Amino acid sequence: MDWYRINNPEMVASPALLVYPERIRYNIQQMIRVAGNPQRLRPHVKTHKCREIVAMQQAAGISKFKCATIAEAEMLAQCQVRDVLLAYQPTGPNAARLLELGRRYPKTEFSALVDNIKTAEEVSRVASQAGRTLGLFVDLDVGMHRTGITPGPEAAALKACLEHSKNLNFRGWHIYDGHIRHSEFELRRQAVEQVFEAVNDLISDSSKEVVAGGSPTFPVHALNPKFNLSPGTCLLWDQGYSRILPDQEFWNAAVLLTRIISKPGTGLLSLDLGHKALASEMPHPRVYFPDLEQVEFPGHSEEHLVVRSLQAGDFQVGDVLYGIPMHICPTTALHQELLVIEKGQVVDRWKVYARDRRISV
Repeated sequence: MDWYRINNPEMVASPALLVYPERIRYNIQQMIRVAGNPQRLRPHVKTHKCREIVAMQQAAGISKFKCATIAEAEMLAQCQVRDVLLAYQPTGPNAARLLELGRRYPKTEFSALVDNIKTAEEVSRVASQAGRTLGLFVDLDVGMHRTGITPGPEAAALKACLEHSKNLNFRGWHIYDGHIRHSEFELRRQAVEQVFEAVNDLISDSSKEVVAGGSPTFPVHALNPKFNLSPGTCLLWDQGYSRILPDQEFWNAAVLLTRIISKPGTGLLSLDLGHKALASEMPHPRVYFPDLEQVEFPGHSEEHLVVRSLQAGDFQVGDVLYGIPMHICPTTALHQELLVIEKGQVVDRWKVYARDRRISV
């Protein structure tokens, strides 16, 4: 039997997102093998947003985590994680919310990112009003041009601003290079080496933590023992990274179960896998069906995914298909729960606990 199939799909309402703990455990051990030490890892939880998967990582010796929302940070604190980095610059009410998390969960050390002095000063003001301190990492832009400050004198001045603040602590450097996605490892390594030329002088004399990269460059940064590593997607892995990163030996551990709900024409299958169940921010293909060949996607709407395949005649309305998402992180956020599969059976349901933007704070 193919690893993704379950014995009793007739008991599962579709669309559903299935996860396979044995494969997740393998991915955790593979992360540790690449890092060389679980203490070098600061995995991102945005991929799964799930307390049970956090617990699996903690059991493997991982104690530091990265997240993207206040809700994810609170979920980690509820899991008694020691060190939580909100990989986001806290603007608006989020600075006060993060400081409130620190008050409610004193056993967890929270920190966030900053990329300019004005925001640092505003966070310092909010921290002063709350009578608390907050750790901040300087976010460096090495070419993605999404967030961060250019490495150089302004970044050094921002670091000095944090070091001299009464209510802020300089925790270190955050360097995300998500634009580097070469399929060949050596090309990825060379690209990282090139963009980090501007960074090395800035961080060379720092005894503070350096959090570098994401899933694509994870094995490259693992070669530098001074860096901590923050992969995320590799916990569940998706078909997108499976295709472009063949050197990374992670296993797909999340699969969509969908049903054929109509056959609207010759060669066409309509599935209950609309935008509300499958991430649709990227062009097709957005999902890979192991049981279908030569697939085209003539339509995708809120509730439906229309598939064209020469094999369409082999299927009937009501039949089940299994699909591996091309992008798992936003797909997970579309589902309230993960159906846990062991030995072909649904054995549990894990809530996607930090799917909402707010838990209590």
